[in-house]
Amino acid sequence: MAEYGPNVLPEARPPSFIGIFLKQFFNPLIYILLLAAVLSLIVSDLRDAVFIGIVLLINGMIGAVQEYSAGREAAALKKLEQPSAIVIRDGISRLIDACELVPGDVVLLEAGSRVPADLMLQECVDLQCDESLLTGESLPLKKTASASCFAGTMVTRGRGKGVVSATGLRTEIGKIAQEISRRPLSEPPLMIRMKRFTRNIAVGVSGAVVLLAVIGFLRGMDIHELFMMSVGLAVSAIPEGLPIAISIALAIAMRRMAKANVIVHHMPAVEALGSCTLIATDKTGTLTLNELTATDILLPDGTELICDTGIDITSGSIRGKNAITSERATRLLHAAALPNEAKLIQEENVWRGMGDTVDVALLAAAHKGGVRQQDIEAHYPLVSRIPYEPDLKYAASLHRRQESMHIFVKGAPEALMAMCEYMEMNGVSTPINTDMLTAQKEHLAESGLRVLAFAEGIIDKSDGALRHHHLVNLTFLGMVGMQDPIRPEVPQAIKACRSAGIEVVMVTGDDPKTASVIARQAGMEVEAGQIVTGMDIERTEIEGQDSVDRLTRQARVYARVKPAQKLAIVLSLARNGHFVAVTGDGVNDGPALKHAHVGVAMGRKGTDVAKESADIILTDDNFASIVAGIREGRVAYANIRKVVFMLASTGAAEVVVFLLAMLSGIPMPLLAVQLLWLNLVTNGIQDVALACEKAEGDELNHKPRNPREPIFDRVMTRRVLHATVVMGAGGFAVFWWLLSQGYAEAEARNLLLLLFVLFENVQTFNSRSERRSVFRQGFLANPFLVISVLAAQGLHIAAMHIPVLADTLGIAPVTWREWGCLLLAASFLMIVMEMEKWWDRSRRQA
Repeated sequence: MAEYGPNVLPEARPPSFIGIFLKQFFNPLIYILLLAAVLSLIVSDLRDAVFIGIVLLINGMIGAVQEYSAGREAAALKKLEQPSAIVIRDGISRLIDACELVPGDVVLLEAGSRVPADLMLQECVDLQCDESLLTGESLPLKKTASASCFAGTMVTRGRGKGVVSATGLRTEIGKIAQEISRRPLSEPPLMIRMKRFTRNIAVGVSGAVVLLAVIGFLRGMDIHELFMMSVGLAVSAIPEGLPIAISIALAIAMRRMAKANVIVHHMPAVEALGSCTLIATDKTGTLTLNELTATDILLPDGTELICDTGIDITSGSIRGKNAITSERATRLLHAAALPNEAKLIQEENVWRGMGDTVDVALLAAAHKGGVRQQDIEAHYPLVSRIPYEPDLKYAASLHRRQESMHIFVKGAPEALMAMCEYMEMNGVSTPINTDMLTAQKEHLAESGLRVLAFAEGIIDKSDGALRHHHLVNLTFLGMVGMQDPIRPEVPQAIKACRSAGIEVVMVTGDDPKTASVIARQAGMEVEAGQIVTGMDIERTEIEGQDSVDRLTRQARVYARVKPAQKLAIVLSLARNGHFVAVTGDGVNDGPALKHAHVGVAMGRKGTDVAKESADIILTDDNFASIVAGIREGRVAYANIRKVVFMLASTGAAEVVVFLLAMLSGIPMPLLAVQLLWLNLVTNGIQDVALACEKAEGDELNHKPRNPREPIFDRVMTRRVLHATVVMGAGGFAVFWWLLSQGYAEAEARNLLLLLFVLFENVQTFNSRSERRSVFRQGFLANPFLVISVLAAQGLHIAAMHIPVLADTLGIAPVTWREWGCLLLAASFLMIVMEMEKWWDRSRRQA
């Protein structure tokens, strides 16, 4: 490590704070404000020019701090997802971070993993690698011993072992690292919709500003004053703080999801996960604990043996064995231990398994039955093996025993029955009875056990390579039932999904009866007609898409499904109108993860292919974590709607005030610098605080929104309209009354500006929930919001007493009586919004 350094490639340097700060000024709205500042200098209005400059600097600084912080949080989350490698050190297999590899390390490869460094292969079993990253060749290349395997390439099939020959920049990919650039991520759908919304607002505002400018020109307003008014109105109505607020809301959601063991790969997934209407989930390790243990051994003659649970081989045994059954059970345990790539390792007096959980469970059962892997491997030296692949549904190994070659096979009962001509009955080989064996398998499956079968055979000649055509005329030895307990939190999580209007379907390679039992134990409501098999999918695919869609409309459990069929299921569910989140962990799950609306990969057992295809990674492989992620996704979207409501309503109200003032012929109600102060300073503090709102607690008590539903839906349009009328018409009425009572224009503007700051304060609290009353929310549940409201009001009052700011803004101190009256007027907005919410709640209950 000291000589070669860590096994990492150089990454692009993140943008500096200065670079992010300067980027805040590349915005059309900023260009307009800069033009206004220049124009103010030309007409010798130094105060306005300086104020606009200061506001721009403050706004740029706030935006830069928020974006820089969000970037640092995203980088911190990325560190949680480090690539790993299985190495053999001191004769023991270990899982380490890939960055710790050094030349000379011995690395184990398996299908679905990414090669962590350049390797010189020592052993290969049907090993194929996708090297398109380096060569552009789309077809996987078959590898043999002594061949090279390059860092960054993907193992698509088989197993292998190799010695690290180069790491980091010394690898082949490291040599061209400077030439490789990552394709930029596509823009989030939410951001696209918000930009479209902002453009529409801009068009509407432009029309309103032009109309007001024409009216002002006809009234003989000064050109400079007219221009500054137009700039102020544009700033008022265009929600320039929205992109920052959205980024903050999504960044906060990503951080909260990370605490719930959900790592978000791509930011759009935050919004998308909260919109999903159906979850297609794996069984093993997601709904279950992924702690398989062999519990039942069933011999063909009906003899049942009970195996003590757990992988601690120093305790427990197989009960029911006797002199008669012992030999037959031992032959089955040989077939369990020999085509087996797992290892049992004792560390600090604790036994743990290394390898596939099925292999570990079988190896532990064999040890408890007196069959030790190292002993039988000495008597049956390994010649070659066929590793387990989901498409094959079995694993096999070829061993030399004196002058003969012995085959041992384990796998799905139906796959092995097709290979066997005989079965072991009371120590005698008799013709196989598949009906009887199928009934035995179903007996085990009805108890919710995962069932594997075992067989053996002898071949006379072999060139040393085990091939599929050798697997015939075998003897069926029996079956083992394995149990993987349901995660204790899963039933409650599935119940929460039902409350949230989210359907849950299970996709598994297990037997239909086992799958249905597990589904019911997990809390899924499954009827007999809702269980579909891979053969059903295959049949309907031949008939056409309509047949597949009819099948998936009613299915809740998909059993004996091949990984390749998962994509067909996902696409069909999407055609049926669902917004689908799908889980996966294998190399063949990649297409389904990629084409689902939200792909969810398993962090512990997931292959690199699955992780790179997914939008989200579960660090604990737990179904309940998906539900927690959905909750946070809904919170993030709700917070974005809160910000939109607050900014749109207050901005539109200011335009209404000006429009009414122009039409009635009274003076301009607010100066340009006052509009800038109102929107870029006081409002800019509060909108970001809304993006930090916590969950209201009922996010999973209502159905998911339609993903195609616009942000500005019917409810928000109505509420914005009512809030705009109250603030706009109310502000105009107050300004008109003040002038009619003999107040000077400057005094009336001073009070109107304070009224609008109070309107913003009240509307910030109104925006905290679309359904709940302000008075039913914890006042200090979001302390940042309370502080921001107090800061906005305190900043404005402080500006009244600071001569430079007071002169620039044209404001002055007010009396407590005036402040109280304006607060009372602003509180009418809360009454109207509370009546809106009450009306909506009443309609929902009716």
